[in-house]
Order: sequence, then structure tokens, then C-alpha cells
Amino acid sequence: MLRSHTCGELRLSNINDNVTLCGWVQKRRDFGSMSFVDLRDRYGITQLSFNEDYDKTLVESARSLAREFVIQITGKVTERSNKNLKIPTGEVEIVVDSLKILNASLTPPFTIEDDTDGGEEIRLKYRYLDLRRNPVQSKLLVRHAANKAIRNFLNGEDFVEVETPYLIKSTPEGARDFVVPSRMNQNQFYALPQSPQTFKQLLMVSGLDRYYQVVKCFRDEDFRADRQPEFTQIDCEMTFVERDDVLKIFEQMIRQLFHESVNYDLGEIPVITYADAIETYGSDKPDMRFGMTFNNITSIAKGYNFGIFDNAESILSICAKGAASLTRKEIDAITDYVKRPQIGAKGLIYCRVNEDGSFKSSVDKFFDQEALALWAEANKAEPGDIIFVLSGDLSSTQKQLNELRLHLGDKLNLRKTNEFKACWVVDFPLLEWDEETERYHAMHHPFTSPIVEDLSLIETDPGAIRANAYDMAINGMEVGGGSIRIHDKALQQRMFDLLGFTTEEAKAQFGFLMNAFEYGAPPHGGIAFGFDRLCAILTGTDSIRDVIAFPKNNMGRDVMIDAPSPISDEQKKELGL
Repeated sequence: MLRSHTCGELRLSNINDNVTLCGWVQKRRDFGSMSFVDLRDRYGITQLSFNEDYDKTLVESARSLAREFVIQITGKVTERSNKNLKIPTGEVEIVVDSLKILNASLTPPFTIEDDTDGGEEIRLKYRYLDLRRNPVQSKLLVRHAANKAIRNFLNGEDFVEVETPYLIKSTPEGARDFVVPSRMNQNQFYALPQSPQTFKQLLMVSGLDRYYQVVKCFRDEDFRADRQPEFTQIDCEMTFVERDDVLKIFEQMIRQLFHESVNYDLGEIPVITYADAIETYGSDKPDMRFGMTFNNITSIAKGYNFGIFDNAESILSICAKGAASLTRKEIDAITDYVKRPQIGAKGLIYCRVNEDGSFKSSVDKFFDQEALALWAEANKAEPGDIIFVLSGDLSSTQKQLNELRLHLGDKLNLRKTNEFKACWVVDFPLLEWDEETERYHAMHHPFTSPIVEDLSLIETDPGAIRANAYDMAINGMEVGGGSIRIHDKALQQRMFDLLGFTTEEAKAQFGFLMNAFEYGAPPHGGIAFGFDRLCAILTGTDSIRDVIAFPKNNMGRDVMIDAPSPISDEQKKELGL
């Protein structure tokens, strides 16, 4: 080894030890006859001391060092006179007696410090430098701890890790595939997997019983903070299980993940239906860290000659506790927020509950104190609270009020990054009707089993069928989803019929799975968790790019290696393109 210790482990107990350290120069400070260098590695920072009275040549060498030079030093551990108790090694320093420059460095394009001066694009271009910063490294270390906790749990529960293919067949359902041309089979293409879904079902047919894989998946989607063209999934499947069996074991896994990664107890994880989630929060991935649940005041707000309400299908409200002190300017800004095109509200009504119990609203012209008291009663509003109201068609108003609720949660500091609340959402609709294509689409995927009690609706009202599916949301982000799968060929064929597949199309796309179902396919179900999203939540960041070592930018480009990029005419010719 080129070093005896790391830059993060020396303490007062090491005084008078002779040590060898290696690392990067964080900064250098020169004072008269002395120079000090902060030496950094993954484990921490140690101060180095150079003194002309001890070795003038050594000080001259030290003063040739610049940021990010890689060096090796030997010296004696001594107690610092000016201690820095903000870092673990801040009570000691190394009096250097030898210095070796292992590699010089150009001046970095941004400072390699916690609070850097580099924008995201330049940091992604020089990602190998960005990865030297503590905030980035610490997130990758949390990711490592999370990966370890998940594997330990699943291995302990008798799951078997199996690798599934990356070059598979393109399917029309779901997001767009990334396609890979075949040189050996010209004008034919592989697809990169959006999920190992069919393979893990085949593994259950094979009798493997419990499978998992921490696997790369690929989707050619538009990009957002929580999306990347390639992402990591914790993919799991089990045989001979029902929904509650799956929820129980993976709730244990998530609890262990949070305990071992960030030492956090998730507490109770409620199970709520999709219908209740939409009615109460306007979202199928509700943020449970705070209340501010929806109240339907349609019946008590109509009939007061206020046309906006009287002509609306639904009138919904939320109560922001203790927020009556919001200024008119702040309320106007909140109103502008919900009127943004992305949200689409036409306006926002508010009603303050004053400290004396009286009311002041933006619609006092239409609603007297007695009418506003009904609003307060419906919202359980107390003096110091403020009620916000939106109206319109039910579905749109629920979505708009959800956006308002989350915005207020941020504004009122109710969505703390160091607090975590999870929930299960169950009983999703099995199918969604698409007006543009005039056919049903699977809300999850075509292999999700209907709830047994709803099977009778398959011929008369398929849109009302509930799926035997379940999602987990944490802090308002969907982190996992799964279902009990169809394992009966006839039911799977009927599902393909509902989704608009012809018999020939279903056979061409999924004939291998249908054939497998004829050879004793067991009941099975599973789940997949978005590992990048979980790591983003664990580290309190808004973007999954922050927890991926080499991410793409918001245009799907790797600006460090400049990909995607053209290929040569010779390569195109070989591929028949």
C-alpha cells in the first residue's frame, strides 16, 4: 500500500505516530516561514504542516503544490494548536518530513468543494471531478449502503438473484423502447428491456419460487428530474402468494432499508385504496408527511349566486393550519402558481379564520359569515387557519388542488427532507380508456390480474374492474409498484382482447408466455422498486441524477463522453442501415 492511513482516521490517540498519507490537495495556505496543506481523500481531510526551520527545501516543494495535485507524504502526527472541531481530524496535523508529487493537475474548471461554483452542465461534463466532492460522494455511499441492505434482506428471505437478458424483443405496450440493430439478422432489431417482467414470470413458471435482481432498465422517455433513459430497478417475484403476502415482506424490506441506510424508523405504513387516495389527496402517490386533506364543499357552497361555484361540477377545499398570516401578496403569488398552464386553475378562492372567530374571504360579496362558517366547519378550520377553494370538473379540480397542496407544503415547510412517510395504494383501475386511440390501455401492464370479485364485469363494464395491484409511495413519490399476475392462459388472452390485440398480434408478441402458461404456471406476484428514486429520497435530493455516478443531462445526453453520437458509414453498412 502507498499509504498507512487514510485522511479521515487520525486522532489524538495517534500523536507521535509516523504515518504515510496519499490524496488530493484541497487547498494551500502560506504564512511566512510556514505552509499548510489540506490533504483530501474519500475518508476526510488532514492538515499537513511544513516549516522552513525544519526543512526549507520541503517548504519550497510544498509551495509548488496547487489544487488537486495528487501527493504522498510521510510525517509525524502532532496536536494542532489551532484546532478545527468541525472535522473529525481537526485536533491533529502531520509535520511532514517527505513529500512526493504522484501527479500534477490542471486548474479544475470549478472548485472541488461542498459549495462549488460550477453549474450542473459543467459538472456533468467533468463528472469525474464532481465525484470528488463530499456531497456527491456521500450520496453514492448512501446508495451503496442501500444496495447492501436490500441484498442482505432478500438473500435472507431465500430470494435467488438471477440475471435476465438485456437484448430482448420490442413490445408495443408501455414507454418507447431503445432498439438495437442486429448485424447478423439485418433489418431486425433487439430492444433494451424496460423491465424484466416476462422473464421473471417465466422464472416463476420454472419453479424458482423467489427471484430478485438489481437490474438496469431502459425507457426512451421525455426527461424529468425523476427520470433517466437508463435506471436501476429492484425487481422481485414470488410464487404462491396473495397481495397481502407481497405487501408484508416488502414493507419489511423498506423498513430495513431505511433503518440500515439512514437510521430512520418509517413507523406505520397505511394501506389506502386508489379511490380514497384520489378523493383525499388528488393523487395516487400522496405525500403523507402533512395533512391538508381535501374536503368536498359542493353542497354547502352552491346556491349563493356565485356563478363560478354554481356552474361547477365540484367545489373542493383544503385548510392550511396556522397560515392565516399569509399576506395578500403571498396569496396572489399562490394564485398565480395554480393558474400556470401546467396546472390550469382559472382562479383561487380563500377564506381566513380570524383570531376572533370571524371570517374574511375573497368572496365576501356573495357569502356571509354564516355561509363561511359552514366552510370552516367542513374543513375543521380554527382561528389562525386559512381555507383555499378550487372548483370545476371533479377530475381536473382534484389534480389542481393536489398541486396546490404540495406547493403549500413546500411554502409552509411541511415537506422536510429528513422526514419520511410511506403508504401503500391498492385497488387501482385495471384499465384506462384512451380517447385518442379509442381503446383500453393497461394502467400497470397487460399481465396484471383483476381482483377476483370484479371478474364478472369483464364482459359488461371492463372500465370498472379493479386491478390486484399495489404501489408504494414515499414522500409523494412513487417508489415501487407491482401486482398479482395473471397465470391462466384464457384470462391472459381475454386481457389482450380488451387491450385491442388481435390473436395473431398477441401470439407474435407474447406467444412464449402464453405457451408457458399451459405447463402448470403457479399463482405468482411481485413488485419492482425504483432504486434511483429510493436513493434520491434517502439523500434528500430532488433529482435522481444526484445519486447516479454518471447520469445523462435533461436532454438524455452524456456530455462527458459526448453520447449519443453518430456512427461511421462502415458501421451503418454492416448493420444494413
